[in-house]
Amino acid sequence: MAPSISTIDSSKPLNILDFVVHKGHGVKGLAELGLKTLPHQYIQPPQERFDTSSCEEVNQDSIPVIDLSNWDDPKVTKAVCDAAKKWGFFQIINHGVPIRVLEDVKDATHKFYALPAEEKMKYSKERSGTNNVRFGTSFTPEAEKALEWKDYLSLFFVSDDEAASLWPPVCRNQALEYIRSSETVVKKLLKILMNGLNVKETDETKESILMGSKRINLNYYPKCPNPELTIGVGRHSDVSTLTILLQDDIGGLYIRNADTMKWVHVPPVTGSLVINVGDALQIMSNGKYKSVEHRVIANGNENRISVPIFVNPRPGDVIGPLAEAVENGEKPIYKHVLYSDYVKHFFRKAHDGKATVEFAKV
Repeated sequence: MAPSISTIDSSKPLNILDFVVHKGHGVKGLAELGLKTLPHQYIQPPQERFDTSSCEEVNQDSIPVIDLSNWDDPKVTKAVCDAAKKWGFFQIINHGVPIRVLEDVKDATHKFYALPAEEKMKYSKERSGTNNVRFGTSFTPEAEKALEWKDYLSLFFVSDDEAASLWPPVCRNQALEYIRSSETVVKKLLKILMNGLNVKETDETKESILMGSKRINLNYYPKCPNPELTIGVGRHSDVSTLTILLQDDIGGLYIRNADTMKWVHVPPVTGSLVINVGDALQIMSNGKYKSVEHRVIANGNENRISVPIFVNPRPGDVIGPLAEAVENGEKPIYKHVLYSDYVKHFFRKAHDGKATVEFAKV
Protein backbone atom coordinates (compact mmCIF):
# COMPACT_ATOMS: atom_id res chain seq x y z
CA MET A 1 0.00 0.00 0.00
CA ALA A 2 1.24 3.49 -0.82
CA PRO A 3 1.42 5.85 2.14
CA SER A 4 -1.34 8.42 2.30
CA ILE A 5 -1.33 11.84 3.89
CA SER A 6 -3.97 10.60 6.34
CA THR A 7 -1.65 7.88 7.64
CA ILE A 8 1.01 10.42 8.58
CA ASP A 9 0.65 12.62 11.66
CA SER A 10 -0.15 15.94 9.96
CA SER A 11 0.35 17.80 13.25
CA LYS A 12 4.10 17.25 12.90
CA PRO A 13 6.25 18.40 10.01
CA LEU A 14 7.26 15.46 7.85
CA ASN A 15 10.84 14.39 8.53
CA ILE A 16 11.83 13.83 4.92
CA LEU A 17 15.07 11.94 5.55
CA ASP A 18 13.43 9.66 8.11
CA PHE A 19 10.40 8.97 5.90
CA VAL A 20 12.35 8.44 2.68
CA VAL A 21 15.55 6.78 3.91
CA HIS A 22 15.00 5.24 7.34
CA LYS A 23 11.38 4.12 6.98
CA GLY A 24 11.97 2.83 3.46
CA HIS A 25 9.28 4.75 1.60
CA GLY A 26 11.86 6.10 -0.82
CA VAL A 27 11.19 8.91 -3.24
CA LYS A 28 8.35 6.81 -4.65
CA GLY A 29 6.53 7.01 -1.31
CA LEU A 30 7.16 10.74 -1.18
CA ALA A 31 5.76 11.24 -4.68
CA GLU A 32 2.67 9.22 -3.75
CA LEU A 33 1.82 11.63 -0.94
CA GLY A 34 0.60 13.98 -3.65
CA LEU A 35 3.11 16.73 -2.92
CA LYS A 36 2.54 19.89 -4.93
CA THR A 37 6.01 21.30 -4.38
CA LEU A 38 9.45 19.75 -4.15
CA PRO A 39 10.84 19.33 -0.60
CA HIS A 40 13.83 21.61 -0.08
CA GLN A 41 16.11 18.61 0.54
CA TYR A 42 15.84 17.81 -3.20
CA ILE A 43 16.40 21.31 -4.56
CA GLN A 44 19.71 21.24 -6.38
CA PRO A 45 22.04 24.23 -6.55
CA PRO A 46 21.45 26.17 -9.80
CA GLN A 47 24.62 24.85 -11.45
CA GLU A 48 23.42 21.24 -11.05
CA ARG A 49 19.90 21.75 -12.38
CA PHE A 50 19.21 20.71 -15.94
CA ASP A 51 19.33 23.64 -18.31
CA THR A 52 18.00 22.75 -21.75
CA SER A 53 20.04 25.58 -23.29
CA SER A 54 23.14 23.50 -22.51
CA CYS A 55 21.91 20.68 -24.78
CA GLU A 56 22.86 19.95 -28.34
CA GLU A 57 20.34 21.07 -30.94
CA VAL A 58 17.84 18.34 -31.78
CA ASN A 59 19.27 17.90 -35.28
CA GLN A 60 22.84 17.56 -34.04
CA ASP A 61 24.79 14.32 -33.93
CA SER A 62 23.75 11.81 -31.32
CA ILE A 63 25.32 8.63 -30.08
CA PRO A 64 25.53 5.86 -32.70
CA VAL A 65 22.97 3.08 -32.95
CA ILE A 66 24.92 -0.01 -34.03
CA ASP A 67 23.23 -3.04 -35.64
CA LEU A 68 24.96 -6.18 -34.38
CA SER A 69 23.29 -8.61 -36.80
CA ASN A 70 26.73 -9.44 -38.21
CA TRP A 71 29.39 -9.30 -35.49
CA ASP A 72 32.19 -10.17 -37.94
CA ASP A 73 31.52 -7.26 -40.27
CA PRO A 74 34.58 -4.94 -40.11
CA LYS A 75 32.20 -1.97 -40.26
CA VAL A 76 30.61 -3.18 -37.01
CA THR A 77 33.90 -3.61 -35.18
CA LYS A 78 35.07 -0.18 -36.39
CA ALA A 79 31.78 1.43 -35.34
CA VAL A 80 32.05 -0.03 -31.80
CA CYS A 81 35.66 1.14 -31.32
CA ASP A 82 34.99 4.56 -32.86
CA ALA A 83 31.96 5.08 -30.60
CA ALA A 84 33.97 4.09 -27.51
CA LYS A 85 36.66 6.61 -28.45
CA LYS A 86 34.46 9.54 -29.47
CA TRP A 87 31.30 9.22 -27.41
CA GLY A 88 31.93 6.63 -24.69
CA PHE A 89 28.31 5.62 -25.37
CA PHE A 90 26.44 3.78 -28.10
CA GLN A 91 23.19 1.86 -28.52
CA ILE A 92 23.01 -1.66 -29.91
CA ILE A 93 20.16 -3.37 -31.75
CA ASN A 94 19.81 -6.98 -32.96
CA HIS A 95 22.12 -7.87 -30.08
CA GLY A 96 20.75 -11.34 -29.38
CA VAL A 97 19.27 -10.68 -25.93
CA PRO A 98 15.62 -11.81 -26.29
CA ILE A 99 13.08 -8.97 -26.13
CA ARG A 100 11.05 -11.17 -23.74
CA VAL A 101 13.95 -11.09 -21.25
CA LEU A 102 14.11 -7.29 -21.45
CA GLU A 103 10.36 -6.89 -21.00
CA ASP A 104 10.33 -9.36 -18.09
CA VAL A 105 13.01 -7.50 -16.13
CA LYS A 106 11.20 -4.19 -16.70
CA ASP A 107 7.97 -5.74 -15.40
CA ALA A 108 9.83 -7.19 -12.41
CA THR A 109 11.26 -3.75 -11.61
CA HIS A 110 7.76 -2.29 -11.45
CA LYS A 111 6.63 -5.21 -9.27
CA PHE A 112 9.47 -4.68 -6.79
CA TYR A 113 8.62 -0.99 -6.39
CA ALA A 114 4.94 -1.85 -5.97
CA LEU A 115 5.82 -3.77 -2.77
CA PRO A 116 4.92 -2.17 0.58
CA ALA A 117 7.67 -0.09 2.21
CA GLU A 118 8.16 -2.68 4.96
CA GLU A 119 8.90 -5.35 2.34
CA LYS A 120 11.43 -3.18 0.49
CA MET A 121 13.02 -2.21 3.81
CA LYS A 122 14.09 -5.84 4.32
CA TYR A 123 16.76 -5.09 1.73
CA SER A 124 17.94 -1.75 3.12
CA LYS A 125 21.48 -1.10 4.34
CA GLU A 126 20.40 -1.55 7.95
CA ARG A 127 18.41 -4.77 7.46
CA SER A 128 19.80 -6.59 4.45
CA GLY A 129 21.49 -9.88 5.24
CA THR A 130 24.37 -8.96 2.95
CA ASN A 131 26.17 -5.96 1.50
CA ASN A 132 25.53 -7.55 -1.89
CA VAL A 133 21.80 -6.68 -1.77
CA ARG A 134 20.87 -3.07 -1.11
CA PHE A 135 17.65 -1.07 -1.44
CA GLY A 136 18.21 2.64 -1.15
CA THR A 137 17.44 6.11 -2.40
CA SER A 138 19.41 8.96 -3.97
CA PHE A 139 23.14 8.11 -4.23
CA THR A 140 24.93 8.73 -0.94
CA PRO A 141 22.35 10.58 1.20
CA GLU A 142 24.73 11.15 4.11
CA ALA A 143 27.27 12.87 1.83
CA GLU A 144 24.92 14.87 -0.41
CA LYS A 145 23.97 18.50 0.07
CA ALA A 146 20.91 17.91 -2.12
CA LEU A 147 19.25 14.53 -2.68
CA GLU A 148 18.59 12.91 -6.05
CA TRP A 149 15.04 11.98 -7.13
CA LYS A 150 15.65 8.24 -7.49
CA ASP A 151 15.23 4.90 -5.66
CA TYR A 152 17.30 1.84 -6.47
CA LEU A 153 17.74 -1.84 -5.72
CA SER A 154 21.37 -2.90 -6.17
CA LEU A 155 22.21 -6.60 -6.55
CA PHE A 156 25.85 -7.73 -6.65
CA PHE A 157 26.07 -11.14 -8.32
CA VAL A 158 28.15 -13.73 -6.44
CA SER A 159 26.46 -17.00 -7.38
CA ASP A 160 23.10 -18.42 -8.39
CA ASP A 161 22.80 -19.97 -4.92
CA GLU A 162 23.31 -16.67 -3.11
CA ALA A 163 20.88 -14.91 -5.43
CA ALA A 164 18.29 -17.65 -4.82
CA SER A 165 18.49 -17.16 -1.07
CA LEU A 166 19.00 -13.38 -0.77
CA TRP A 167 17.61 -11.53 -3.80
CA PRO A 168 13.95 -10.39 -3.64
CA PRO A 169 11.76 -13.20 -5.04
CA VAL A 170 9.61 -10.76 -7.01
CA CYS A 171 12.48 -9.84 -9.34
CA ARG A 172 15.21 -12.44 -8.73
CA ASN A 173 14.68 -14.76 -11.70
CA GLN A 174 14.16 -11.94 -14.18
CA ALA A 175 17.30 -10.10 -13.06
CA LEU A 176 19.37 -13.29 -13.25
CA GLU A 177 18.07 -14.10 -16.73
CA TYR A 178 18.94 -10.59 -17.94
CA ILE A 179 22.51 -10.99 -16.58
CA ARG A 180 22.91 -14.44 -18.17
CA SER A 181 21.40 -13.40 -21.50
CA SER A 182 23.69 -10.39 -21.81
CA GLU A 183 26.93 -12.27 -21.11
CA THR A 184 27.61 -13.24 -24.73
CA VAL A 185 27.07 -9.64 -25.85
CA VAL A 186 29.47 -8.37 -23.18
CA LYS A 187 32.19 -10.87 -24.16
CA LYS A 188 31.89 -10.03 -27.84
CA LEU A 189 31.97 -6.28 -27.22
CA LEU A 190 35.02 -6.60 -24.97
CA LYS A 191 36.78 -8.76 -27.57
CA ILE A 192 36.20 -6.05 -30.19
CA LEU A 193 37.38 -3.30 -27.83
CA MET A 194 40.45 -5.28 -26.77
CA ASN A 195 41.36 -5.90 -30.44
CA GLY A 196 41.19 -2.13 -30.85
CA LEU A 197 43.96 -1.90 -28.24
CA ASN A 198 46.05 -4.61 -29.97
CA VAL A 199 45.12 -7.12 -27.26
CA LYS A 200 44.89 -10.20 -29.45
CA GLU A 201 44.35 -12.82 -26.77
CA THR A 202 42.06 -12.37 -23.77
CA ASP A 203 43.21 -15.05 -21.34
CA GLU A 204 41.43 -15.94 -18.08
CA THR A 205 43.38 -13.35 -16.10
CA LYS A 206 42.49 -10.53 -18.49
CA GLU A 207 38.87 -11.68 -18.73
CA SER A 208 38.65 -11.66 -14.94
CA ILE A 209 39.98 -8.10 -14.73
CA LEU A 210 37.62 -6.95 -17.47
CA MET A 211 34.44 -8.70 -16.30
CA GLY A 212 35.19 -10.57 -13.08
CA SER A 213 32.18 -9.18 -11.23
CA LYS A 214 28.71 -7.91 -12.11
CA ARG A 215 26.13 -5.75 -10.41
CA ILE A 216 22.58 -5.11 -11.59
CA ASN A 217 20.50 -2.14 -10.43
CA LEU A 218 16.74 -1.73 -10.69
CA ASN A 219 16.22 2.05 -10.76
CA TYR A 220 12.96 3.92 -10.23
CA TYR A 221 12.42 7.62 -10.98
CA PRO A 222 8.96 8.74 -9.78
CA LYS A 223 7.01 11.58 -11.30
CA CYS A 224 8.32 14.81 -9.74
CA PRO A 225 6.37 17.96 -8.76
CA ASN A 226 9.16 20.40 -9.76
CA PRO A 227 11.48 18.53 -12.13
CA GLU A 228 13.29 21.70 -13.13
CA LEU A 229 14.65 22.10 -9.57
CA THR A 230 16.13 18.65 -9.08
CA ILE A 231 17.76 15.71 -10.89
CA GLY A 232 17.20 11.98 -11.17
CA VAL A 233 20.92 11.22 -11.16
CA GLY A 234 23.69 13.80 -10.93
CA ARG A 235 26.67 14.22 -13.25
CA HIS A 236 28.96 11.20 -13.04
CA SER A 237 30.80 8.55 -14.99
CA ASP A 238 30.49 4.86 -14.10
CA VAL A 239 33.27 2.99 -12.30
CA SER A 240 32.63 -0.14 -14.41
CA THR A 241 34.46 -1.64 -17.35
CA LEU A 242 31.23 -1.53 -19.37
CA THR A 243 27.65 -0.71 -18.42
CA ILE A 244 24.74 -2.36 -20.26
CA LEU A 245 21.64 -0.23 -19.74
CA LEU A 246 18.03 -1.12 -20.45
CA GLN A 247 15.85 2.01 -20.71
CA ASP A 248 12.08 2.12 -20.77
CA ASP A 249 10.35 4.32 -23.38
CA ILE A 250 10.19 7.47 -21.23
CA GLY A 251 13.65 8.91 -21.92
CA GLY A 252 15.66 11.29 -19.77
CA LEU A 253 19.25 10.02 -20.00
CA TYR A 254 21.73 12.68 -21.16
CA ILE A 255 25.43 12.34 -21.87
CA ARG A 256 28.04 15.06 -22.20
CA ASN A 257 29.70 15.46 -25.58
CA ALA A 258 33.36 15.50 -24.59
CA ASP A 259 34.23 17.83 -27.50
CA THR A 260 31.50 20.47 -27.19
CA MET A 261 30.67 19.89 -23.49
CA LYS A 262 27.00 20.09 -24.49
CA TRP A 263 24.44 17.60 -23.17
CA VAL A 264 22.99 15.10 -25.65
CA HIS A 265 19.81 13.11 -25.08
CA VAL A 266 19.97 9.32 -25.50
CA PRO A 267 16.54 8.61 -27.01
CA PRO A 268 14.90 5.28 -26.20
CA VAL A 269 15.10 2.88 -29.16
CA THR A 270 12.73 -0.10 -28.99
CA GLY A 271 14.58 -3.33 -28.27
CA SER A 272 17.95 -1.61 -27.87
CA LEU A 273 20.53 -1.65 -25.10
CA VAL A 274 22.68 1.35 -24.24
CA ILE A 275 26.38 0.54 -23.80
CA ASN A 276 28.81 2.86 -22.10
CA VAL A 277 32.49 2.78 -21.28
CA GLY A 278 33.27 2.96 -17.55
CA ASP A 279 36.25 4.44 -15.73
CA ALA A 280 37.92 1.03 -15.40
CA LEU A 281 38.08 0.64 -19.19
CA GLN A 282 39.22 4.24 -19.65
CA ILE A 283 42.07 3.52 -17.23
CA MET A 284 42.94 0.16 -18.83
CA SER A 285 42.92 1.70 -22.33
CA ASN A 286 45.15 4.56 -21.08
CA GLY A 287 42.46 7.04 -22.07
CA LYS A 288 41.86 5.71 -25.59
CA TYR A 289 38.29 4.75 -24.73
CA LYS A 290 36.30 7.48 -22.99
CA SER A 291 34.17 7.18 -19.88
CA VAL A 292 31.95 10.24 -20.12
CA GLU A 293 29.70 12.20 -17.80
CA HIS A 294 26.03 11.38 -17.89
CA ARG A 295 22.96 12.28 -15.86
CA VAL A 296 19.23 11.62 -15.67
CA ILE A 297 16.66 14.40 -15.50
CA ALA A 298 13.58 14.30 -13.30
CA ASN A 299 10.24 13.90 -15.09
CA GLY A 300 7.13 15.87 -14.22
CA ASN A 301 4.69 13.65 -16.10
CA GLU A 302 5.63 9.99 -15.81
CA ASN A 303 7.42 7.40 -13.70
CA ARG A 304 10.60 6.07 -15.31
CA ILE A 305 12.64 2.92 -14.73
CA SER A 306 16.02 1.74 -15.96
CA VAL A 307 18.00 -1.45 -15.43
CA PRO A 308 21.80 -1.21 -15.79
CA ILE A 309 24.23 -4.11 -15.51
CA PHE A 310 27.66 -2.93 -14.37
CA VAL A 311 30.41 -5.22 -15.65
CA ASN A 312 33.44 -4.70 -13.42
CA PRO A 313 36.85 -5.98 -12.38
CA ARG A 314 36.76 -8.01 -9.17
CA PRO A 315 37.20 -5.94 -5.99
CA GLY A 316 40.65 -7.45 -5.38
CA ASP A 317 41.95 -6.77 -8.90
CA VAL A 318 44.58 -4.12 -9.58
CA ILE A 319 43.73 -2.00 -12.62
CA GLY A 320 45.99 0.22 -14.68
CA PRO A 321 46.93 0.78 -18.34
CA LEU A 322 47.22 -2.55 -20.15
CA ALA A 323 50.71 -3.29 -21.47
CA GLU A 324 49.38 -3.26 -25.06
CA ALA A 325 47.88 0.22 -24.55
CA VAL A 326 51.32 1.72 -23.91
CA GLU A 327 53.53 -0.61 -25.96
CA ASN A 328 54.31 2.04 -28.58
CA GLY A 329 55.95 4.32 -26.04
CA GLU A 330 52.82 6.14 -24.87
CA LYS A 331 53.22 7.63 -21.44
CA PRO A 332 50.88 6.03 -18.87
CA ILE A 333 48.21 8.54 -17.85
CA TYR A 334 47.05 6.38 -14.94
CA LYS A 335 48.75 4.50 -12.16
CA HIS A 336 47.84 1.01 -10.97
CA VAL A 337 45.18 1.04 -8.25
CA LEU A 338 43.28 -1.58 -6.28
CA TYR A 339 39.81 -1.62 -7.80
CA SER A 340 38.04 -1.79 -4.43
CA ASP A 341 39.89 1.39 -3.35
CA TYR A 342 38.73 3.14 -6.50
CA VAL A 343 35.10 2.10 -5.91
CA LYS A 344 35.18 3.15 -2.24
CA HIS A 345 36.46 6.57 -3.30
CA PHE A 346 33.52 6.88 -5.71
CA PHE A 347 30.85 5.93 -3.17
CA ARG A 348 32.05 8.02 -0.25
CA LYS A 349 31.09 11.31 -1.89
CA ALA A 350 28.25 12.85 -3.87
CA HIS A 351 28.21 12.63 -7.66
CA ASP A 352 30.80 15.05 -9.00
CA GLY A 353 31.22 14.54 -12.73
CA LYS A 354 34.55 13.01 -13.74
CA ALA A 355 36.39 13.81 -10.51
CA THR A 356 36.73 10.16 -9.42
CA VAL A 357 39.09 9.28 -12.26
CA GLU A 358 41.60 11.84 -10.91
CA PHE A 359 42.14 9.34 -8.08
CA ALA A 360 43.93 7.09 -10.59
CA LYS A 361 45.93 9.76 -12.43
CA VAL A 362 49.72 9.42 -12.39
